[in-house]
Amino acid sequence: MAGDERGGDVPGDDASGDDVPGDDVPGDDVPGDDVSGDAGASPGFDVTVAHPARVYNYLLGGKDNFAADREAARQMIEGGAKVLVGVRANRAFLGRAVRFLAGEAGIRQFLDIGTGLPSADNTHEVAQAVEPRSRIVYVDNDPIVLSHANALLKSTPGGACQYVQADLREPRKILDEAAKTLDFGQPVAIMILMTLQYVPDADNPHQIVRTLMDAVPPGSYLAISDVARDLAADVNVVASADRLNERLGTTRQHIRSPEEIARFFSGLEMVEPGLVQLPQWRPDLGYTGPVEGITLSAYCGIGRKP
Repeated sequence: MAGDERGGDVPGDDASGDDVPGDDVPGDDVPGDDVSGDAGASPGFDVTVAHPARVYNYLLGGKDNFAADREAARQMIEGGAKVLVGVRANRAFLGRAVRFLAGEAGIRQFLDIGTGLPSADNTHEVAQAVEPRSRIVYVDNDPIVLSHANALLKSTPGGACQYVQADLREPRKILDEAAKTLDFGQPVAIMILMTLQYVPDADNPHQIVRTLMDAVPPGSYLAISDVARDLAADVNVVASADRLNERLGTTRQHIRSPEEIARFFSGLEMVEPGLVQLPQWRPDLGYTGPVEGITLSAYCGIGRKP
């Protein structure tokens, strides 16, 4: 399950039709189009089926993706939603969220589920820049993320990093493996960015989140971002999701309403400003992405367990 890393928001022009910074579609000559896996030995999984983590990697300008991932990304963009702006806004939210959690909230332990492929300012880099003793566990189900795990495990001497290959729909496995690195007797920040949208209602994503939050003590936090069915913010969000789903094999993007996303925080105390569009969450904490004057059908928030 990809996250933030994570499956990504959904592209295009703003409502006025003017060009939007960051909305240039990755072309045939961008990094990512020359991937050794395309022509080399089999990587051990089906490269003809797109995966959210690799689609997101391509949209961020990364090189760890395959032709199927690039085509899925292009299909999303052609759907008309604000994909490229959204993925950058989500990455920017990750940085602001971790700075808040490690700084103002004083959190020293992070469980990042759906981490995706390494990029700039990964969770451990942001957290350990604030507090070098921070401990981070990354979780993803994409084999190619596992192959890059070493880049996610370069902790500061006083901290710790670990990687767990698991699906978000396996919360017990995630908790058992994470307990080898994290102390669940102390507060933990659980981060699920752009990942819950890939869990269908039939798999009870709200119960998955409850299971995770039940395992952490009071003073812990939950950070979530996801694409939302907010047609007032982006009339093309559903069309872009449909185009992506045509390329994802058994994985599907399930777009929920802002109200359904808010339910993930049931029983938690919302950190101001609550559940809002990505660039609206604490812009005082840093870069918000190329989003000036743009509305996004992607929401985020952080809640504290009382």
